[in-house]
Amino acid sequence: MRALLLEQNDGKTVAAVGQISAEQLPEGDVVVDVDWSSLNYKDAMAITGTGKIIRQFPMVPGIDFAGRVSSSQDKRYDVGQQVVLTGWGVGETHWGGLAEQARVKGDWLVTLPEGLDARHAMIIGTAGFTAMLCVMALEEGGVLPDSGEVIVSGASGGVGSTAITLLATLGYDVVAISGRASNTDYLTQLGAKRVLSREEFSKEGRALDKQLWAGAIDSVGDQTLATLLSQTVYGGTVAACGLAGGYQLPTTVMPFILRNVRLQGIDSVMCPLHRRMDAWERLAQTLPASFYERAATEISLEKVPETAAGIMANTVTGRTLVKVRA
Repeated sequence: MRALLLEQNDGKTVAAVGQISAEQLPEGDVVVDVDWSSLNYKDAMAITGTGKIIRQFPMVPGIDFAGRVSSSQDKRYDVGQQVVLTGWGVGETHWGGLAEQARVKGDWLVTLPEGLDARHAMIIGTAGFTAMLCVMALEEGGVLPDSGEVIVSGASGGVGSTAITLLATLGYDVVAISGRASNTDYLTQLGAKRVLSREEFSKEGRALDKQLWAGAIDSVGDQTLATLLSQTVYGGTVAACGLAGGYQLPTTVMPFILRNVRLQGIDSVMCPLHRRMDAWERLAQTLPASFYERAATEISLEKVPETAAGIMANTVTGRTLVKVRA
């Protein structure tokens, strides 16, 4: 079967499409014929060798996939059943979705909800799943459509694009932060009422700034997250799910102890099964058909390495869908 394999050569990560056998697949109780995968920021880091995402080589990357059960020793899954997987270290420590088959633990799989096929599931992918967890965190923090404006950083990326669409569809007034003015039309089509420049949020500011945002979804980290916290209204919630701009957080305790701001961390990798199922059900019910048309670019397995480099260079907009089978 075809697969994207990562090898190390003189300390550098090398990615190439090659052939693997079913016998090489790691242990697991369910084999899935992978139809679709996607490219997320973590995938791009792994494929380009940025950071230390991959520590064991060779590795098949791909932190998510969707397809049909080929064989199963888990009574919950029947042959032909459509399933989706995100997280659990797949594509990092366990061979992932950028291959025509994957063997995984049944505990890691979610049956596709009604109304969602494998292709649409991977247009959503890990990024969209994470965005839904962020929206759920805002709701649980009491941030509702009538609470005020909600701002989304990293708006042109996969998490940001899906978050804007979800929030707008649910009736929120959404403000987007983007580093690319050329994406303004794209973001307003997704549902953003306004688009602000990333530069406004990347400069060191005051510990407490003017109260502007009822809530925020941040995939950037560092100074951007610090600025959003300083501008969040009393009792607001900020959902943090990424570090595209850095892992530091140059802030103070002031937003938390003087404005009762909640900073909610979002981890999609080890998310419990019941919450995964809730999130996928809501994604299937909430995302409009227009999202799948606007937010996704489809590529072949062979195009993955150069597209991963584009993600790291911040030249890729929206979601990248990978057609695994030729």
